[in-house]
Amino acid sequence: MLNQEDNFITRSKQLCEESGMDPNVMSRPKVFLTENELAEKRKSYSEILSVVSFFSNKLLNSLEGTPILVVISDANGYLLDIDGDESIKATTEQFGIILGSQFTQEDTGTNVVSLTLQQKHPISLIGEDHYHKSLQNIACYGDTFQYTDEKNLLGSVSIMMPIQFQNPLFLTMLSQAVDSIERELLLRKQNRKLDIMNQIMLSRTSNGIVITDENGITTEFNDFAQQISNNSKDSVIGKNIYESQLTGDYFKKVLEQEKTFKNEVIKFTNQQGERTVCLFDAQPIYEEGKMVGAFGQFRDISVRYSLQEKYNYLAYHDDLTNLANRRYIKKEVETLIDEIKSGYQRNLAILFLDLDRFKIINDNFGHSNGDILLTEVSKRLSKCLGENDLLARMGGDEFIFLLKDFEDFSYVTEKAGEILAQFNEPFQVAANELHTTASIGIAIYPDYPITPEQLMVYADNAMYQAKSQGKNRYAVYTSELLVDSVEELQLEADLRKALDQNEFVLHYQPQINNKTGKIVGLEALIRWQHPKLGLLYPGKFIKLAEDSGLITQIGEWVIKEACTQNKKWQEDGWEPIKIAVNLSTQQFLTQDLVKFMEGVLNEAGLDPKYLVVEITEYMAMEYDYSLKVLQQLKALGICISIDDFGTGYSSLKYLKDFPVDYIKIDKSFVGEIIEDNNDAVIVKAIITLAHNLSMEVIAEGVETKAQLEFLQQYHCDKTQGYFFSKAISAEEFEQDYHTLQKQIKSKNERIMDK
Repeated sequence: MLNQEDNFITRSKQLCEESGMDPNVMSRPKVFLTENELAEKRKSYSEILSVVSFFSNKLLNSLEGTPILVVISDANGYLLDIDGDESIKATTEQFGIILGSQFTQEDTGTNVVSLTLQQKHPISLIGEDHYHKSLQNIACYGDTFQYTDEKNLLGSVSIMMPIQFQNPLFLTMLSQAVDSIERELLLRKQNRKLDIMNQIMLSRTSNGIVITDENGITTEFNDFAQQISNNSKDSVIGKNIYESQLTGDYFKKVLEQEKTFKNEVIKFTNQQGERTVCLFDAQPIYEEGKMVGAFGQFRDISVRYSLQEKYNYLAYHDDLTNLANRRYIKKEVETLIDEIKSGYQRNLAILFLDLDRFKIINDNFGHSNGDILLTEVSKRLSKCLGENDLLARMGGDEFIFLLKDFEDFSYVTEKAGEILAQFNEPFQVAANELHTTASIGIAIYPDYPITPEQLMVYADNAMYQAKSQGKNRYAVYTSELLVDSVEELQLEADLRKALDQNEFVLHYQPQINNKTGKIVGLEALIRWQHPKLGLLYPGKFIKLAEDSGLITQIGEWVIKEACTQNKKWQEDGWEPIKIAVNLSTQQFLTQDLVKFMEGVLNEAGLDPKYLVVEITEYMAMEYDYSLKVLQQLKALGICISIDDFGTGYSSLKYLKDFPVDYIKIDKSFVGEIIEDNNDAVIVKAIITLAHNLSMEVIAEGVETKAQLEFLQQYHCDKTQGYFFSKAISAEEFEQDYHTLQKQIKSKNERIMDK
């Protein structure tokens, strides 16, 4: 079957044939803009062309060495800009690819410009996709751009090259460039709207505003302008702005030459003798196409001018969050370390912060919502800034706090705790409440010289240590961390090969019915039979699997293996029992989870009622998504269990609404029910709550007779733990089943008889 792209290319070639075009004779454009028309068109597109050309030049630079041509058209197919390899230019001019020519399906047949504008999505036109044979040695890629708020087509960007250089990645690169173009165009458009709003809302702005008529007579001078300049409104209104030594020349050029000024740095001393530095903007004001005056705007940047004078603001700040960027923070750290080495007494610490689960949020809620979340996170983090602190975004979901000149080193860890507290509440992103936490690595500049790069590496290593310890915490760099990180890198390399080399095994821990003493279920628990390190338990490698993105593949293997094993036991004549498997957060949030589970069950031939999936309360926080997925799993016949209940973000709402079969009481409560009355009360409450909601209760981590007696007394349905059996291999379970069942039943009966 032809895919969508094949359909429109095939149709285009059919139209060429139907119109009588000869594939051996190149069809040239028939419509051309005159020189004046082209100049006017380029003038009307000047801002758009400047943005598109900027990003297309970046694309050309990134592909330096590849003979490539970039062609920009308007929405009607007129070519407005052509740049790139001169030899290709010379070749394509013979096909009519010149400035001002119009490319249409009717005149030029199958071509990348027309098809891109027609389809309004990224396309590729390679080799025999072209109708005309003279173009079949060319590979073309195209995409359209628009104002994304209005969805109005502005034009297209196409890249062309000899066919031997074709690469599918070029279409991806082009699409990414178009995303940047559209974001910049929208930003500029919004800035223009903001300028208009400033003309209306003078009294509400925090900027100094000056407005004149078409002759330069000052008609408006707002309160903030008076504060900046210390000139009264009465002394300025009605005077000709040309007389101002400060801005007269600017306004003269605006009114007489219709020039526009942006971010001009103006320095002056006010009437109190204070040095003032402002950024000044000026532009004409039009009414129905006629210039009726001029608009000027002052922004007082005196406080931060010392920094802006040294660094170009745009080059040293993140365009999404407006925080300082990696380059800025690196320069600051270098300066501070140089001063320390020169003998200055300066304290310096870095807090390297990485969001937990951000990739999952990005993948499941989209990059635009991911950007909004990063913006909201930056706002909260900014609340933690002390007088001498600096916050920067390093890129992606990584942030850095630079702390300097603090009185005591306890300030650093207190600051880390303050930052972590900012993530206690969810973030509102569109209609979603998104929960995330952060892992923080702390590196304090030592009492011996190190480089800025070493300090950054120390903080980075500490951050990964925080993640390995369970996330949502901070870790302080010590010399031992460097050794640990090297070992972790080797273990990660081994982990990537473990699936292919069949090194994982499942062990099964029995779940016992507290009334009958019968084994009614098993929990499947993964182990790694490492070729050098021996049998490794999940605590050694699961966090590493999550951080490296391997957890979903490993989780899928566990489900397949558990289902296959359960079906084998049934086919061997064993009484059917349920097997529980744990879902990782990343696996639970995977969009095709339900389809995968259905496929595994069908392949294994296992009745879904014998499979239990365990999720944690933490996963259930994304309420709408979780409800939908759990309902779909339940519809398949799969049983649902909430694991580690009571340790996460417990919510009666999701417990009431979700189709849950089992609640597993976390072993941290079970372990203390005899000694700690509070834990006993909590366990009794969970059992009562679950039964009232028609759910069964499983207590895990049962290790003593007294614990089991307590749980039976308060009608806990099932237990699991070392008191009955540790997790054992499938082979051990098969060999020892009858003996194990007899021992378990005997233990249970002795307690029941009391």
